[in-house]
Amino acid sequence: MKELVFISSVQKELAAERRALKNYIQGDALLGRFFQVFLFEDMPASDRRADQVYLDEVDRCDVYLGLWGNEYGYEDNKGISPTEREFDRATAAGKQRLIFVKGDQDSARHRKMQALVRKAAGQLIRRRFDSISELTALVYSSLIEHLVGAGTVRTRPFDAAACPDATLNDLSRQKVQDFLARAQAERNYSLGPRTSTEKALAHLNLLDGGRPSNAAVLLFGKQPQRFLMTSEVKCLQFHGTTVAKPIPDYKIYKGTVFELVDQAVGFVMAKIAAAVGTRAQSNRAPVTYELPRLAVAEAMVNAIAHRDYTSNASVQVMLFADRLEVWNPGKLPPSLTPASLRAPHASIPHNPLIAEPLFLTRYIEKAGTGILDMIGLCKEAKLRPPEFRQQSGQFIQTLWRPKSGPSGGQVAVPAPTQLATQSPIQSGAPVQRLLQALASGEKSSGELRQMLGIKHRPTFRENYLHPALQQGVIETTRPEKPNSRLQKYRLTAKGRKRLRATAKVGRT
Repeated sequence: MKELVFISSVQKELAAERRALKNYIQGDALLGRFFQVFLFEDMPASDRRADQVYLDEVDRCDVYLGLWGNEYGYEDNKGISPTEREFDRATAAGKQRLIFVKGDQDSARHRKMQALVRKAAGQLIRRRFDSISELTALVYSSLIEHLVGAGTVRTRPFDAAACPDATLNDLSRQKVQDFLARAQAERNYSLGPRTSTEKALAHLNLLDGGRPSNAAVLLFGKQPQRFLMTSEVKCLQFHGTTVAKPIPDYKIYKGTVFELVDQAVGFVMAKIAAAVGTRAQSNRAPVTYELPRLAVAEAMVNAIAHRDYTSNASVQVMLFADRLEVWNPGKLPPSLTPASLRAPHASIPHNPLIAEPLFLTRYIEKAGTGILDMIGLCKEAKLRPPEFRQQSGQFIQTLWRPKSGPSGGQVAVPAPTQLATQSPIQSGAPVQRLLQALASGEKSSGELRQMLGIKHRPTFRENYLHPALQQGVIETTRPEKPNSRLQKYRLTAKGRKRLRATAKVGRT
């Protein structure tokens, strides 16, 4: 929505300046996007009193712009001109006031205009001009400063800039605590879950003038998409190798960057084939997915952490019969090319303030090895090398599926497609919720799914059970019989430590 600029001046004076200024603002490529201008002479005939029309427009405007010359203008029965009435009304209403005075010879001005200029000088900085070109340059500078101050035009990087309209109350205290507990367990982070939200944000450079930054909202927001609508992730599955209907499954995921990564990975892993191996080398039968889970996770983290959040496009995940494609808006840094990603390269995060918390929770590494790890994982799985390309402002990662399912296993089990009636991934950190469910003692997979309200088994496995096992925070009660119907799960020492860290906060 455009802001209204009210231009005030004595009607018989500075008419050329008023008209030129309106044409300039509305014709400028930048200012014209954000402002519309009110001039009294442009209003149609009306039976309303002129002075009341002026004041109503002052009440309605966002910016009061005064052009003052030598004349004071018509005076009412109290000896006050409409120009001064408008200025006083804007002052009382707390409007943004920009005053421009023509010429520097105050002695030539009407004595009441001299007094008005002095009154304004005691409240704000006024600017003087001698020509229309000088006036337009001053007004341009002042309006840009207004847009920057309001956060409409950014001068700071996206992740560091304050999120418009967001306050600390829009952040989830629980999500901050869960992050601090995991960061302390994974990276021995110096701040614990008891740390106040404001201190935790300051330590991560996620405050801008005391307000939460865009990065803070994306990491810990209660509803991040309320402020940053296109931060959602769209996941689609196709039967064939092209975008074509019917579409077996289409999900739009919302949440923090942590939740988006978990949900997008869960979407893919629930729909690809898996193979159950033998217990020749260990008591636990390994499960191998046709696409390495860590490679899929790396692709999702790359897309969500390094995307251009100023774009109106969203991250899009498309699972075809022969490949997985992950599209994210944005371009590689100038020093990198799709080809150079295949060799050791520097880590140059597009959103460093988002990347840092992801590193602290082991979603990513800092060394710039993520792409190389993805390539290595696909090579170990005997898959075609991943491909990377730039296309129409999008960075695209492609992981190729095997032609005949996962190799090396005894039984290929295609994961069932999640139906619309089945439970979606629950809100909150999945592993943390699983730990809380196990706090009262060991439980079976069925008992855990019932406690967590999850009907879809692949979703539970890929977003809750497998990540918790990989992180070493839970373990099986019958490792020698991984497929036993009596199999249950319990907390490890590491899991109990993480759970205690968050539980302490709840008692404070």
